Amino acid sequence: MSCLLALVVYKWRRRHLSMDDSLEKFLQTQNDLMPIRYSYSQVKKMSKGFQDKLGEGGYGTVFKGKVRSGQLVAIKMLGKSKANGQDFINEVATIGRIHHVNVVRLIGFCAEGPKRALVYEFMPKGSLDKYTISREGDISLSWTKMHEISVGVARGIEYLHRGCYIQILHFDIKPHNVLLDENFVPKISDFGLAKLYSTDDSIVSITAARGTIGYIAPELIYKRIGGVSHKADVYSFGMMLMEMLGKRKKLDAKTDNNSSRMYFPLWVYHEMIEGKIIEVGDATNEEEENIIKKMTVVGLWCIQIRPCDRPSMRKAIQMLEGHIENLELPPEPTFNIEQVSIEEIEGTTNPTWSSLTSANTSVSVRLVIGVD
Repeated sequence: MSCLLALVVYKWRRRHLSMDDSLEKFLQTQNDLMPIRYSYSQVKKMSKGFQDKLGEGGYGTVFKGKVRSGQLVAIKMLGKSKANGQDFINEVATIGRIHHVNVVRLIGFCAEGPKRALVYEFMPKGSLDKYTISREGDISLSWTKMHEISVGVARGIEYLHRGCYIQILHFDIKPHNVLLDENFVPKISDFGLAKLYSTDDSIVSITAARGTIGYIAPELIYKRIGGVSHKADVYSFGMMLMEMLGKRKKLDAKTDNNSSRMYFPLWVYHEMIEGKIIEVGDATNEEEENIIKKMTVVGLWCIQIRPCDRPSMRKAIQMLEGHIENLELPPEPTFNIEQVSIEEIEGTTNPTWSSLTSANTSVSVRLVIGVD
């Protein structure tokens, strides 16, 4: 028994020492990193002994702190579930090298044995999920501000895909991972699931599905729909738009779990066709009505089942900033994946945008999926 226990302890120590060595080797090779490396004692001091907790989740716990210059920061202490260091490396390897107004800035990090922390700029308005009108009891923002936030998030994603030296796929775009500064400028955060690829890669290799249920792109689960690409983030962005519009809450209010399992995008599409997308209390003037319609149409395009039918983030930005009169509804979404032929997928891997918005375009794509 003693020998067995000693063997277990030996293997555990060896595995963790190996993880630490790999992490240290990674950090030493990253000469272009902009963040500061802090010691654990420095992190503890700037957080005043981890007194002011901002939030907690599967990733660990976030505390409010202040660096020597007086700047407020958010300190994310990674929990034991992140002990393998991969999520830590993902964060440092991505936002540690880039800077964009719509991507949260990584100020520094701590890697001292099992104690690992990420130090970000502090976002006083918290995460977007606190303001989405699909949540009961939370303060909602004006439609103009919601529209500004949606455009800002889209610009951040476009930068990750095409604006920096490498292609960064986030794989977890959702309201919880969008932080807001004092002026409600949105900043994409949490790159724990992100992957880096060459800008030349149109289709990327991925070993397992990653993301959050409800926002994860279907091709990450159903391989026959199409290859994984930057369009996976486009899908998640589209679902986030629907969440910002509060559409899922309205669907839940109209159906019950015992009698209906209506496919969410199809319900939104029918609401748009029937002119019910704007309900009493949704908008107070024509400008707000147009914002709601525009965000809905863009969202429906982004959540098309086949990746090839979704716009790029650059096109999504153009649509969000354009006039509602210039937008056309996408094909009607349905949900039986078995009716999508291989030939149909392979024959339309690179359509032009004009072909997608043509009045003569008629595509029926089906996917088996639940409401949530």
